[in-house]
Amino acid sequence: MEAGGLFLLVLSALFLSGANSATFTIKNNCPYTIWPATLTGGGGSQSASTGFELASKASSTVKISAPWSGRFWARTECSTRDGKFTCATGDCASGQLSCNGAGGIPPVTLVEYTLATDGGKDFYDVSLVDGFNLPVSVTPQGGAEDCRSTSCPANVNKVCPNNFAVKGSKGDVIACKSACLAFNQPRYCCSGDFASPDKCPPTSYSKIFKTQCPQAYSYAFDDKTSTFTCSGGANYLITFCP
Repeated sequence: MEAGGLFLLVLSALFLSGANSATFTIKNNCPYTIWPATLTGGGGSQSASTGFELASKASSTVKISAPWSGRFWARTECSTRDGKFTCATGDCASGQLSCNGAGGIPPVTLVEYTLATDGGKDFYDVSLVDGFNLPVSVTPQGGAEDCRSTSCPANVNKVCPNNFAVKGSKGDVIACKSACLAFNQPRYCCSGDFASPDKCPPTSYSKIFKTQCPQAYSYAFDDKTSTFTCSGGANYLITFCP
């Protein structure tokens, strides 16, 4: 399931000439350990680190060369049993700390990127199209005046409908499905006869996500308020539980 409309809109940015890189600082502001992960899209080479452990209040950096298109997310409640590494949310089913080219299993909050080259425009968004597990913010560091932060700062799990809720071992809600993930119907997934913006408007379910996180993608065609750009070769701070 593809999350967000970002990649369809900006793949042309990948074909600009030249080369540069961006440094992503991943910060864990949650009061518990998380396990961030990365995935390169479009069949490109994976980054040097596709998964790592990050203690509460700790930070780690990932350097990625442009052009690049991919995503970041965080896994929660991870452990190793019988030699297999698994997580309660965002698990990539690799059985290892590294995801090795596998994506996070929904529901999971995604940060999606397309990095341009030679100071061209980067495109980025926070996507809840496949659901939510953790709040997150994205803050450009450097770059031009057009560079803006975006975020999903609210804990959507607190308002998650019962039939969308994913519960942890203690019975608490640890993730919230999107309507597309919960119902798997074209009208909620913007697929089939509903695969265009005019035929797939917001629903009462997507509005729950949008109310909590106005800057994030709440459904597939939520482009106008959810896609952000930055020019000038910025670096980025991604903070979980901002």
